[in-house]
This record gives sequence, structure tokens and C-alpha cells, in this order.
Amino acid sequence: QVQLVESGGGLVQNGGSLRLSCAASGTIFRINVMGWYRQAPGKQRDLVARMSHNGVTNYADSVKGRFTISRDDAKNLVYLQMNSLKPDDSAVYYCNIVSRRSFLDSREYVYWGQGTQVTVSS
Repeated sequence: QVQLVESGGGLVQNGGSLRLSCAASGTIFRINVMGWYRQAPGKQRDLVARMSHNGVTNYADSVKGRFTISRDDAKNLVYLQMNSLKPDDSAVYYCNIVSRRSFLDSREYVYWGQGTQVTVSS
């Protein structure tokens, strides 16, 4: 099994910054994709940013130029640096990974963190 532990959420003023962290542990051979999603009340969970094992990144249009995703594969960590935060960025942010369990098992497994609240005051 795999566990994801997020940290770094909180309350920040409009225009402020936060850095989210997510640590993955457990039966992990390789993490193919690490990413962040968010869900605001009454809305669906949407992709914020993700990074593949070879460094390819995808960002939601609404966060491009403000958010930066990075990962530390040696420690199975993924970060989300969020700058110029807006009230519309308020949501629960979820860490997500797609990983393989072993060299012999090519199947990919998807895991989610428990979520961390980000609130941006106007």
C-alpha cells in the first residue's frame, strides 16, 4: 500500500504565497506521475498541475505563470509553489500519484492524499 501525506495548506491573503508538500511512502518502485488537484465546495475535482517522471509538466490555464510544480524522486516528494494567490484558488488541494509497485509489475496504480485546505482571503 501507498500513503500520501500533504502539508502546507492554510489561510493566506490575496496576492500571497503558499507551498504545498506531499510525501509518498509504501510499496513504490517508480512514481510515473505526481500531481495536484483541487476541489472547491460544490465543484468537481480538477487538475492543477502534474509532472511526469521525465519532467514533463501540465498546468491548468488558471494557474499558469503563478504555480510551479516540482518533485524530488529520491525522497518521493512533490511540491506545489503557489504565488499571487487569488480567492478563486481557495479549495481543498489533493496530492495524486500514479506509480508502479515493482520492476516485474508494469501496472500503474493511482493514489490520493487526504487533502489540505487552502483559503485565500480577499
